[in-house]
Amino acid sequence: MFSIHVERAINKPIQEVFAALSDHANYSQFKGVDESNLLLEGNTEKNGLGAVREIIAGGANLHEEIVAYEPPYKLGYRVIKSKPLPYDHRLGEITLEERDGKTHVTWRSQGHITIFLLGSLYFDKQIQKHGARAFGSILKHIDNMA
Repeated sequence: MFSIHVERAINKPIQEVFAALSDHANYSQFKGVDESNLLLEGNTEKNGLGAVREIIAGGANLHEEIVAYEPPYKLGYRVIKSKPLPYDHRLGEITLEERDGKTHVTWRSQGHITIFLLGSLYFDKQIQKHGARAFGSILKHIDNMA
């Protein structure tokens, strides 16, 4: 099982940080994301509950459904389709809170790569390592945006 947990304080207003994180079609602005698309608009808001985004990064293609949308405090997602590795995604959650004039972001993702035993252990470790680096990079990019 992989478990990714990244926290970062961003020197930007909470609404601005949430807007960047929930702008699904524009994740390709972040280092390491090759392409991003909004495949299905949300039930009541474009990037809201029920929206499906596609993230293509590092040879992986993930379709993620937005399962929690509480601007500007929470964004939850679940991987519903993945290539080339099969995901059993149990948690994808970004929470934001205002602290000392900054936005504190906690990004967590948990799941399991569902292939044969030894391979799944290897891939879970790789997902955990590279996922933490990718999430941190995205948050750093948001912090440095003009």
